[in-house]
Amino acid sequence: MSAELAWFKSSHSDSSGGACLEVAHSPHTSHHTDAEATVHLRDSKLGVRSPRFSVAASAWNAFLKRL
Repeated sequence: MSAELAWFKSSHSDSSGGACLEVAHSPHTSHHTDAEATVHLRDSKLGVRSPRFSVAASAWNAFLKRL
């Protein structure tokens, strides 16, 4: 990934600090018409050392609608 992601704490994170999720969005970079944006997730306690999970924005939105 060439551009640095802008991470922010998810509004669905635990307010006590124990279960915090950071989210970053990246627009699609493909020239294909079916490409879509990506949502990146990581554990805020580990920061830049945290493993990242990436998912299509449509899948993330579907997940959030079920919370």
